[in-house]
Amino acid sequence: MKSRIRINIADPEAYKAMMALEKYLSQSRLTPIQKELIKVRASQINGCAYCVDMHIKEALEAGESPRRLAVLSVWRDTPFFTEEEQAILALTEEITLIANHVSDETYERAAKLFDEQYLAQIIMAINTINAWNRIGISTEMQPA
Repeated sequence: MKSRIRINIADPEAYKAMMALEKYLSQSRLTPIQKELIKVRASQINGCAYCVDMHIKEALEAGESPRRLAVLSVWRDTPFFTEEEQAILALTEEITLIANHVSDETYERAAKLFDEQYLAQIIMAINTINAWNRIGISTEMQPA
């Protein structure tokens, strides 16, 4: 496989800006499990093997169960996720598949469960992993 650009080497300042978002999110009110569910689910949808691999490992390290990770792509059909997690996953899917827009139902469900700051942090976490997915896919990053 032909190697492609490495953003962190080609443009360290751009990479630094992305890492600043990660630093912000590490200090947000989202739990480690919530952050990893967002990252894994968006990465599954986007088809970023590098990110799926990395975030499944990180989810397991954060205490997520292998069973829940195994059914994450069909979370609606399981009883394994809390109401808050379901709202986060629905929002993750609709923001990731943004061409279909975020429905009022999905947004209002999340807005009822989370205050404005928490909801803003969820939206930023979803957008950040989507940006990372696009970097990973466009540069053909591969799991180690």
